[in-house]
Amino acid sequence: MFRGLSAFPLTPITASGFDEEGFCRLLQRITAAEADSIGVLGSTGSYAYLTREQRKQIATLAVEQSNNIPVMVCVGAMATEQVLHLIDDAQTAGASALLLPVLSYQRLREDEAFVLFETVTRHTSLPVCVYDNPGTTHFTFSDTLYTRIAALSGVGSIKIPGLPEKAEDAAARVKEIRAQLPAEITLGISGDAFAGVGLNAGCEAWYSVCGGLFPRVAKEITEASARGDRQQVTQLTERLDPLWQLFRKHGGSIRVIAAAAGVLGLTRGDCLPRPLLPLDADATAEIATIINALELE
Repeated sequence: MFRGLSAFPLTPITASGFDEEGFCRLLQRITAAEADSIGVLGSTGSYAYLTREQRKQIATLAVEQSNNIPVMVCVGAMATEQVLHLIDDAQTAGASALLLPVLSYQRLREDEAFVLFETVTRHTSLPVCVYDNPGTTHFTFSDTLYTRIAALSGVGSIKIPGLPEKAEDAAARVKEIRAQLPAEITLGISGDAFAGVGLNAGCEAWYSVCGGLFPRVAKEITEASARGDRQQVTQLTERLDPLWQLFRKHGGSIRVIAAAAGVLGLTRGDCLPRPLLPLDADATAEIATIINALELE
């Protein structure tokens, strides 16, 4: 469940609501590429902007269209009660795992974050992936908190944010984290620009925005990692640097991926939930140029 390519698709939203047809087209690309898992309703999946009913619909549709690929559903919400309702919905939908970030309006203390995970793992039999995404949640996990949460029964993986750019520093950081965790807990790299260095440093999974739209190239990278071909991993991820640069330029991946999905004709050009706005025509044209230059399909 928590190894290889976990593809995180966009959730296309239009003025009339959830774009089911566009979402299914994204899922078809992922299943055709035989991703190892599908991660729906992550940050690029816009979970924080959607209602409970929308999230239930999306989780159900993802499982139905998954072609038996395991589906991990994000259940992040402000209140613990909401999280538990979302877990129930994900279980009913047939999810294989849960992705849990720490969301809050009031900044949470570490003990409060731990109790959230403790409550969730008591509530469900599904394995849980810890979602460490300080760039969007504004909560930073300490290594001590990693250790405490990883000791809970049911926790299966930690989705870590970016690593140092130097290979030796990244490897040292992964080793440092892993030394504090049970052997069965996997580490998954996120922040696509860090995919190569993370996989080469020993992460078992890539929780990938790129894989949600361009799963074939992402799968090629994780397969190279599984073979131990570090050079190939580096070459393939460095080739995608123009895409990573776009992510940096536009403050993250979601607006770029939404524009790219529109360029490819998979969704409408404007497919972000408000208040998020689509990129302008010049930015979209630049994205189209880079997609063509990289031969991304």
